[in-house]
Amino acid sequence: MNLIPSYIGDMTMNLDFFQKLVLAALIGILIGIEREHRRMEGVELIAGVRTFTIASITGMVSAYLAITVDTRILLISLAFFAIVSAIYVYVKNVTLNQPGITGPIALFCTFLLGVFITHNQYLIAIAGAVVITLLLAEKRQLHSFATELTDIEIQSAVRFLAVVFILYPVTPDEQVMGLINPRWVLLIVIVVATISFISFIVLKKFGTRYGLPLSGLLGGVVNSEATTGAIAAMAKNRSELVESSFTGIIMSNTSMLVRNLLIALIVDPGGRVFLLMVPAQIVITLFAVIALIKSRDGTPVTETIKLESPFALSSAVKFGFGFAALSIFMTFANRYAGAAGVYATALGGFISSAVVTASVVTLAVNGQVSPVTAAITALLAGIMSAGTKILIVKWSGPPELAGLVKQTFTKFILFGTAVIIIWGLFITYFHS
Repeated sequence: MNLIPSYIGDMTMNLDFFQKLVLAALIGILIGIEREHRRMEGVELIAGVRTFTIASITGMVSAYLAITVDTRILLISLAFFAIVSAIYVYVKNVTLNQPGITGPIALFCTFLLGVFITHNQYLIAIAGAVVITLLLAEKRQLHSFATELTDIEIQSAVRFLAVVFILYPVTPDEQVMGLINPRWVLLIVIVVATISFISFIVLKKFGTRYGLPLSGLLGGVVNSEATTGAIAAMAKNRSELVESSFTGIIMSNTSMLVRNLLIALIVDPGGRVFLLMVPAQIVITLFAVIALIKSRDGTPVTETIKLESPFALSSAVKFGFGFAALSIFMTFANRYAGAAGVYATALGGFISSAVVTASVVTLAVNGQVSPVTAAITALLAGIMSAGTKILIVKWSGPPELAGLVKQTFTKFILFGTAVIIIWGLFITYFHS
């Protein structure tokens, strides 16, 4: 005769259930607390912390019963919460006269997160809860950002994404004539454009009211050459902005170097080229930091730095063709002139150091050049880009600013080149 109750005998199943119950409750509480904060702001809410917690637990329990008892239990629960959410929409929009359906959708999604928990998809459930909470909490900031984007920028992003999702699945994923992989080219364009777009939207949000140094830092990730030209133009007839513009240009160049490191890491997730670039890049960047310390002027300005959205098709096409062309050129340069030929392509940094970095790291990933050669070439491209800044400021900025930039960036180029040569000899010796 078995004197131990069955529910005690299956302790493993009980423990698993209660662990999932606690996690579902915590997720519901997290989202519900954000809703209660909205109530504190004077907004009349239908669903608060208790409702969202129960919704998450219901999703978890329904999915659990669907597995252990009958699958129709989950379908009934889904239908019930769909009806509840529909009633929620009606009451909120008609009875309370509060336009919007965010709350009802959040409630239904919270129910679904509970379902994920039952199926052991803990990471998805937790990540979903965090994202939903952030979206609810950042309502004003998101609305503000959306209103600051122009119609052209929104259309550019939509066109870009449409082209990507249409082209990417059908683009060949193989080496064409042994030179380049078209799908890899498109993937690099998407990645670089996304990195730049993140900085672009932050710059759109903050503008230049926090000073030209911050604007230069953000703009340099998008397009350091265009940012330098815009900052120099602002100081053209305003002598009081010369020092702040100088700092902004330095910051733009610095963020460009950091962006190149990020590109190298993304193109080569193994980090071989990235790790070979980091030590020399740190030393070079310290030069910019020293120049920054000498100038702390963050004078706010009313003008804005106008940059083309990185999601604009024209920008993407230029980068894509530049990347493909330079990759092919590097392949032939390496084939007929060896490492010296690849190093020579660093001169492309005068046009775009990002293109050079992405191209040469791709060759290293494919085994066509060594990681050492790729790292040195990418570093040199960043140095070459500084030479472009000297010319841009001379053409579009005041003489005082042009003199400061020429003096500082000439030293930067000489110092950076010396560091790269020394570092190149060092790593070549240890990799030989």
